[in-house]
Amino acid sequence: MIEALKQKLGEEVEKLQYELNVILPNEIRKAVELGDLRENSEYKAALERQQFVQARLGQLRQRLSKLSSIDPTQIPRDKAGLGSKVVVEDQKTKQRETYYLVFGDALEFQEGHVTMASPIGRALLGQGVGDVAFLRLPSMVRQLKVVELKTLHDVGEGDI
Repeated sequence: MIEALKQKLGEEVEKLQYELNVILPNEIRKAVELGDLRENSEYKAALERQQFVQARLGQLRQRLSKLSSIDPTQIPRDKAGLGSKVVVEDQKTKQRETYYLVFGDALEFQEGHVTMASPIGRALLGQGVGDVAFLRLPSMVRQLKVVELKTLHDVGEGDI
């Protein structure tokens, strides 16, 4: 999962780097050739896009740096942690819910994805099969029993 995410982010970095170094300079050059830059919307749009791309590249590089510092061998195999798929059963309603623990700065959240810093993520973090996680909500405390757990080591690419 971590390597696939690194690859995906790396591909986006490459595309943005190409846009920043090749496409945008050409657009800016063409806009300059049109004349008066004070009223040139193409020039302003290209500069705004350039600033956005630079900011996005900074975010991606920071995220790649964080990913590189993760040691998968430090992630437990029997407790919920980064990349885990956790199936819980609400002790009151007996309904089952599935959650995937992901990074807090994930860009594309899918159904069931929760960050490890969210209330549900914090409640599930470190829980094993059979453990009961207590999710404190403003109106009540939910008791969620972990009935199934797949950690980063067990989860396939299609699961996350």
